[in-house]
Amino acid sequence: MIDLFQPLDDIVKSPHEYARNWKAGTGRPVVGYMCSYAPEEIIHAAGALPFRIFSGHGSISRADAHLQAYSCSLVRGALEDALDGNLNFLDGMVFPHTCDSIQRLSDIWRLNVPTGFLIDVSVPAVLNTPHARDYLVTVLEDFKVMLESRLDQSITDESLQTSARLQNAIRDQLGQVYALKQAHPDIISGSQLQTLFQASMIMDRAEYSEHLERILNDLNKRTGLLKPDSPDTSNRVILSGSLCGFSNIYQIVESTGARIVGDDFCSGLRYTLGMVPIEPKMIPAIASRYLDRVVCPAKHRGLTSRSDSLVQLAKKQQANGVIFLLLKFCDPHAFDYPWLKSRLDAAGIPSMLAEIEDQAASEGQLKTRIEAFVEML
Repeated sequence: MIDLFQPLDDIVKSPHEYARNWKAGTGRPVVGYMCSYAPEEIIHAAGALPFRIFSGHGSISRADAHLQAYSCSLVRGALEDALDGNLNFLDGMVFPHTCDSIQRLSDIWRLNVPTGFLIDVSVPAVLNTPHARDYLVTVLEDFKVMLESRLDQSITDESLQTSARLQNAIRDQLGQVYALKQAHPDIISGSQLQTLFQASMIMDRAEYSEHLERILNDLNKRTGLLKPDSPDTSNRVILSGSLCGFSNIYQIVESTGARIVGDDFCSGLRYTLGMVPIEPKMIPAIASRYLDRVVCPAKHRGLTSRSDSLVQLAKKQQANGVIFLLLKFCDPHAFDYPWLKSRLDAAGIPSMLAEIEDQAASEGQLKTRIEAFVEML
């Protein structure tokens, strides 16, 4: 039987090699980004490959000369990769206005890393003010003009519509995979789900969508063969936090007997939420999606917006508990955690907190703690 996940797994393990080969084969540019608030539709409409930068997994030395020791491993690892020349295939970088560390990384990158142009996108931090929408539309219009100039490529409403339709299709496909996993947690492993999401931010989007459609068809066929017994509702957990590139975290969690039925990651479920409306003027439509989707803790839209979303997700997925996985020194998620925990407690949903680092994960200790939590469930 053909393993449909293997090609994607190979790409996720060697994303730089994939991007270099794609660039050589197409002659088109690669534009890196580090946050899900980067407007992928606009980058894609310019004929470029939007390429999300995940943290490296090697030792960090050079980056520490430019960053405080208390910067998170995502920022330090990405800068280490850049300084080592591992990202020299990039034609440019896009830094949205997000957490303090990534914003300051933009300045350090500009001064020290020769990866083409660099554009900052000042996405507002407070998204529900009367002027936030108009402001973001102006920011995205300016970004479009700058990208056209840097890549010498016209970006039309028609090309934005094409890109938005493709991204919407990918979000819908990933949403269908989530729905299947919610109903049948063992139909796809958490690590396979993680592979799907990371590949969606690395690969050529049309190529990825075609491959994902084949996987979705296979999962639907397998679902049809399952016995109509009552589903096992034990040990169902939601993952939440600032995880981006910890490659084997899903395997660690699932090895404890936990069954992952959803997450609250920007590189996971939140990436699928919200579709871009297809309208004659596409920049305002793109702005609407980035303003209205579920926020991350670096953004604000009401005091209970994030906690309401997490509690609702846990109830919808019939989760028995929530596991918070926070990157060490990730201030936005650390500040967010006490409030989220209190709301889960009030809803009667158990939770646990584990602090991790991409480069130096203590797998044995983490597994022991999760095992104890799962046994409690």
